[in-house]
Amino acid sequence: MTSTKVWDIFCRVIDNLGDLGVCWRLSSQLAARGVRVRLWLDDDRALHWMAPGGFPGVEVRPWSQTPYFQGMRPGQVLIESFGCEIPADYVTAFAKESSQQKRAWINLEYLSAESYVERCHSLPSPVLNGPGRGLIKHFFYPGFTPRTGGLLREADLMLRQANFSPASWLAQNGILVRPEERLVSLFCYEPQALPDLLVHLAQRPSHLLVTAGRAAAAVRACQIPAGLRITYLPYLTQVDFDHLLWSCDINFVRGEDSLVRAIWAGHPFVWQLYPQQDLAHHAKLAAFLDWLDAPDSLRQMHLGWNQAGQTHLPDLDLPLWRGTVQRARQGLLQQNDLVSQLLEFVGRITK
Repeated sequence: MTSTKVWDIFCRVIDNLGDLGVCWRLSSQLAARGVRVRLWLDDDRALHWMAPGGFPGVEVRPWSQTPYFQGMRPGQVLIESFGCEIPADYVTAFAKESSQQKRAWINLEYLSAESYVERCHSLPSPVLNGPGRGLIKHFFYPGFTPRTGGLLREADLMLRQANFSPASWLAQNGILVRPEERLVSLFCYEPQALPDLLVHLAQRPSHLLVTAGRAAAAVRACQIPAGLRITYLPYLTQVDFDHLLWSCDINFVRGEDSLVRAIWAGHPFVWQLYPQQDLAHHAKLAAFLDWLDAPDSLRQMHLGWNQAGQTHLPDLDLPLWRGTVQRARQGLLQQNDLVSQLLEFVGRITK
């Protein structure tokens, strides 16, 4: 399905960059389907390394504090990502255009396996106040089941992975892997269990590939056990981050975008959620592990990694965990991807 409509996607960039990662993948995948996308960002600096070449059909525009929408027509579709507040001057223009031609206002929500996602997905939400009063937003929830909006996935993703050579990519990036060495990627915040993990990895030949930023700072703050090889990586493009996940025996990932990419990689992974003061991420983790049908050892690893009651990290049972991930991935591949569902949904509500 293709479209010549203009979509405006608004994204507030937070320190962890997950919102930007999701919105860039969404924008580029929409553009690949023929949609013209304007991606409005309050901070586009991370795109310089995340997507240095841009993408045809995606226009990145600055989200400033000045009234910069005057004289510009809003798109036929408005994506409000993760509850960010849309500027009033844009909403005013959007409301005016909506009185003449039907438009879609989509509130793209965070990913979760919790039960409320199926209940709330695609529900309308009337705007009661402000310049958009009288308009209707619709909630769109990514998810893991057929009654949700699905996950972001390029049409050729599995083919590209099948044709990918981990040995070639590692060599091109100067990463020498020794025989019998376990290759581990680390993309994390600052887990208290990190020193325990490093000790676990050092118990057999392991090579830890540490992503730039918070993960690298966290590892450098630890005492490195003897025998553990570590490579600190530069900031990776989204394409090369996928290649990293495809190349490793197990991936430690954080946040939303990297979780989805770890699932598509089909290799064992451990997910760190963004810690919340009210511990709401513990319920979110439990729901995800239930959906994944995680075996006890993988569940214990996630609980320990996320400080969710389990304090001891179990041994890495990679064959068992690999089978779990690949069964979950196979089920997800039978469902429509998020962009396909979003295009169909927008087409339906703007008839």
